[in-house]
Amino acid sequence: MAIKKESHAEDVSIISAGVQIDGNLHSEGNVRIDGFINGNVTINGNLTIGETCVIKGELTAHNINMNGKVEGKVSVSDKLRLEPKSVLKGDLFAKVLVIEEGALFDGKSSMDGTAKTST
Repeated sequence: MAIKKESHAEDVSIISAGVQIDGNLHSEGNVRIDGFINGNVTINGNLTIGETCVIKGELTAHNINMNGKVEGKVSVSDKLRLEPKSVLKGDLFAKVLVIEEGALFDGKSSMDGTAKTST
């Protein structure tokens, strides 16, 4: 008798380098992006942004490890890690922020959800 494989939290969907998406991306699980996305990205799991990735739009995820380029607002419910080759141009909201040496960040950061509504 065949057993149906259930989706696991460790499963990762991959958007490979050379893939271009014009539009929004939504996933309930973990995602790795190495391609180009012109649109908003909403991930209910963890998001890995590879070195070749370029995203122009808003990002929302549980955790983000970033090593590519993002232009837009980033909202993370837990931890955002800007790795050495990452470039972020836009405001960010996260509980935990790690910026490694070599990462570039141009924007405002908030580690308190109440800062989103203040001026």
